Amino acid sequence: MRKMKFLGNKISLILLMIGVMNPVFAQKELSQVDTLFLTLEQSLEVALSSNPTMKVAGKEIELKKEARFEAFAGLFPEVSLDASYTRTLKKQTMAMDFQGQSTVIEVGQKNSYTGGVNVSLPIFAPALYKSINLTKADVELAVEKARSSRLDLINQVTKAFYQLLLTQDSYNVLLKSYAQAEANYNLIKAKFDQGSVSEYDKIRAEVQMRSLKPSVVSARNGVNLASLQLKVLMGMSSNLCIGVLGNLKDYEETLFSEQLVKDSINLSANSDLKQLDLNVKLLSKSLQLERTNFMPTLAAHYNYMYTTLSETFRFKSYDWFPYSTIGLTLSIPVFKASNFTKVKQTKIQMQQLTYNRTDIERQLNMQARSYQDNMDASAEQVVSNRESVRQAEKGREIAKKRYEVGKGTILELNDSEVALTESQLTYNQSIYDYLIAKADLEKVLGFDNINVNKE
Repeated sequence: MRKMKFLGNKISLILLMIGVMNPVFAQKELSQVDTLFLTLEQSLEVALSSNPTMKVAGKEIELKKEARFEAFAGLFPEVSLDASYTRTLKKQTMAMDFQGQSTVIEVGQKNSYTGGVNVSLPIFAPALYKSINLTKADVELAVEKARSSRLDLINQVTKAFYQLLLTQDSYNVLLKSYAQAEANYNLIKAKFDQGSVSEYDKIRAEVQMRSLKPSVVSARNGVNLASLQLKVLMGMSSNLCIGVLGNLKDYEETLFSEQLVKDSINLSANSDLKQLDLNVKLLSKSLQLERTNFMPTLAAHYNYMYTTLSETFRFKSYDWFPYSTIGLTLSIPVFKASNFTKVKQTKIQMQQLTYNRTDIERQLNMQARSYQDNMDASAEQVVSNRESVRQAEKGREIAKKRYEVGKGTILELNDSEVALTESQLTYNQSIYDYLIAKADLEKVLGFDNINVNKE
């Protein structure tokens, strides 16, 4: 049976993935299946593959990589085709003395054409080299931000999955309680018709049954809302009907085994701290880049040009004269006041990040310790609440037997039912609290054990 159930889950997941690629085909296939049941691992895989947040993070990494390629492109020569045309409105004149007479001569032609190829190549450009290192650190930061988005999504989907489990278990508890209250009412009504119980008992049983109906309806709405929230995080259509496999009680054994093995708090994988470290690295690269403003640059240039001058627009009669040059351009910065202020500003920003990291690390340690304490408290509550459920079940059986033999009252029977319902709800809530604290702790510690195959 377990193998068939596992196979069914896999088939359902495949249908879901096909539905993401082809909604029409998915609608046709899923119409044959009322509900698509998923495990936590399957929910995470679908969310990490289909959620728009992850797609945006992936595109951000691609954008930073393209920016890095752009920086590398600065190492290659630049080639351009240049052309220019100049029309002389008034020619330059000059006066010359010839045999005691002054003669005015116009210089140049009305039309001037120039065209050719220009090539430039950086030989020594410190700013360019530091820019390449800066883009490398920028790519690393983008990758870490994508990992942070992944951790956030894993945390949200995990908590939404547990929330759906809690609402389903609560709905089942209330549904069973309503069914039991209805059975009690039918039994007491039959006895009242026979004259063996009073009308008060019948009224109390009916009030008890009807008072549970709003709670059942509210719990059902809670299941629908939790299911919709999970579908949104998974990037699924709201028209699909999904469910989660298992219940909170299935995690009880895992809960106690995890409590036996407790690791010390290690924030080395925390994404927030890693991003701060990468930002410090980025500022360090920026500081190196700004210091290149004090360094000389050397570039080589070459051009091959054609030029001609003419009074008319008879292009066929033009005589074109080529010329070419090659040379080096050396630029040595002497003084620019803003270069000094930029360096100082970057140093101050690095100091700010150092102080912020210390503060954030302390806060994260406090959060992690708080989550661990919540897990310990929830584990103790699970033990106590499990015993409360057992005692409440026993109490209800006793109250039921006492009422059947005429030694108990309807109030005792109703109280036992209420006590059992409350104890079961509290038991489920304590397991849920443990799982939520565990999910938050894993996010703070930077745990990411979900592997999704990407083509």
